[in-house]
Amino acid sequence: MAKRRRGGRGELREVPAQLRDRVRPPVGIVLGTPAEVAHLVRALDLAEPATCYQMDLFPAERLRDELGEVVRVVTAADLWDLPPDFQTLIYLPARSGERELKLDMVEQAFHVLRPHGQLLVWSPYQMDGFFPAALKKVFGRVHSYFTGSDTVLACHRDGERPRRRHEVTFQVRVAGGASCRFLSRPGVFSYGRFDDGARALMESVTIGTGERVLDLGCGCGTNGVFASQRTGPEGHIAFADSNLRAVALAEHNARANGVTSFEAVATTRVEGLPEGTFDVVLANPPYYSQGAIARLFVERGRKMLAPGGRFYLVTKQPNEVGAVVAEEFGSLEAEERRGYVILSS
Repeated sequence: MAKRRRGGRGELREVPAQLRDRVRPPVGIVLGTPAEVAHLVRALDLAEPATCYQMDLFPAERLRDELGEVVRVVTAADLWDLPPDFQTLIYLPARSGERELKLDMVEQAFHVLRPHGQLLVWSPYQMDGFFPAALKKVFGRVHSYFTGSDTVLACHRDGERPRRRHEVTFQVRVAGGASCRFLSRPGVFSYGRFDDGARALMESVTIGTGERVLDLGCGCGTNGVFASQRTGPEGHIAFADSNLRAVALAEHNARANGVTSFEAVATTRVEGLPEGTFDVVLANPPYYSQGAIARLFVERGRKMLAPGGRFYLVTKQPNEVGAVVAEEFGSLEAEERRGYVILSS
């Protein structure tokens, strides 16, 4: 098993010489938290701005605020949407991140490097048991440099290889409705399966024919697609998420499952949609955000609703989130289902 790095949670690691000495421009930095990326950029002190790739608009905005014109921040559903013009890519994998997302980024990194360009993976583990094999499969030769507290892995692009997408499809039926097939990809909530919280939510909501429904934090679009079964072709579904890959998947899955009237919007603050026009808002906020995203969903969800509209939110933190819903709407109902609580107002 890989050994974790020493140091407290949130502590920024010193950028090792084994990484700094190998960096050649043009430079791209793949994912990483805003704090990690900003720390790395300052340590490298590059003569020209690095390109920082993020899949989600939230960390991208924080990076722009933190570093300004020192970097070029790019958001896209895929890393290989960027032009293949990097001599050095530095990947900052999450310490407890999704295995399939790591494989996906390694695969995609190959295709945005110049010929003989290099990928540097700055692993937070003293002895990394995952990346050497993953990198060897795509790049061939891999060099590992152990710093004493973490590992730098280096490999070069030689030749060509076909593009390979990491994706999983799954089939779901909810509340006796028609079965739907969904495409999912790593880096998007509930990869490869229908989340129990989302299922609990869709078993609890009331949606009528012809209604307008907003799916907040849509992920790959399951809730919005199932809502469309109840609105019928006269209804309209709006999908909203800050993750660009999620928005692209929601759009794909809506089309694939026959949703006739829909829109998909990438947004951090639930903007770009007409306020006061939706009959139903469905909210499935992430639990890692310490309530900040849940509060945003509640506050903006209320503004999106037409008079008499209905708000539904699924959570495992009913006391904290329920207080926010009651404060914003003035009333609150709660229903327990599948280990979750559905708050409605």
